[in-house]
Amino acid sequence: MTKPVFLVIGAGAGIGGHAAARFAAGGYHAVLARRSDEEGLARLVGGIEEAGGSATGVLLNASEDGAIEDLVGRIESDIGPIDSALYNLGAQIGNRTLHDTPHKTFELGWRLGCYGVFRLAHAMLPAMVERGKGSLLVTSATSAMRGNAGQHSHAAAMGGRRMLCQTLNAEFGPQGVHVAHVVVDGSVNSPDTLGKLLGDKWEAYKAMKGEDSIIDPGALAETYWHLAQQPKNCWTHELDVRSHDDVAWWNDNPNPEINSSAGKPGFAGPGD
Repeated sequence: MTKPVFLVIGAGAGIGGHAAARFAAGGYHAVLARRSDEEGLARLVGGIEEAGGSATGVLLNASEDGAIEDLVGRIESDIGPIDSALYNLGAQIGNRTLHDTPHKTFELGWRLGCYGVFRLAHAMLPAMVERGKGSLLVTSATSAMRGNAGQHSHAAAMGGRRMLCQTLNAEFGPQGVHVAHVVVDGSVNSPDTLGKLLGDKWEAYKAMKGEDSIIDPGALAETYWHLAQQPKNCWTHELDVRSHDDVAWWNDNPNPEINSSAGKPGFAGPGD
C-alpha cells in the first residue's frame, strides 16, 4: 500500500526537518525540499531513515517559475498522493529602510512569502479536492500580524500569506481541504535560519534565552502533526506559538531594536 506523502518546502534543520521527521514517524513518506546544502539535506533524510521512516530529499529553488509545480507533479506520479504539505519558506531580507529596499528585493520577499504559497496551492489542492481530504500547513511570522519599521517586504509578504490562507480556507474548506496558518511569534532553535543570521552570537543568544525560552522545533512539529490529524468538525485555521515568557505580538514593542535587546529579534520567522 502506498504511503501518504508529507511535503515540506523549506526543509532545514529546524522546523521543516523536525516536521518531516514527525510525519515520517507517523507513517508518511516525507519529501523534504530545500534550496541548497545537499549534505545537510542528506543528513535529514538519513536521520529519518535510521529511525525507521521513509523520506526523499529534493533541492528546489522555489522562486523559479514552474519549480514548485513540477515537484508536485513528480511526487503525485512517482511517489504517491500528497496528503499534507508544509510551506515553511521565509521571506526575511533583514531590517531595511524604504530607501534601502530595492524593487527587486521587495519583490523577492513577496515571491517567496506569498506567491509561493499560491503556487503550491494552485498545483496541489485540486488533487486533494478529488480525494476529499488533505491539509496545507503554512508557517508564518509576527510580521503577518504587525508591521515594524524596516520590515516593508517581510510584512507585506507575510500579511499577504495570512490573507491568502483565509481565502483558500473559504474556498477549499467546504471541499474537505484544511488550510492552517501558524504564526511563529518568537525565536526558534534553528541553526539554518536564526543561527545563520546571528552567526557567532548564536550560542550566546541561546544561552541567554535558556532552553525553556526559545521555541523547540521538535515540540512545534507536534503542533503541525495535530493540525493535520484534526477531524473536519474541529479544524484550527490559525494559531500563534511562542515560548512561555515571550511577550505576545499584540503587546510587544514594535521597535525591532528593543525586541532584540529583550531577547526577541525583530526578524523572527519561518524558513528552516
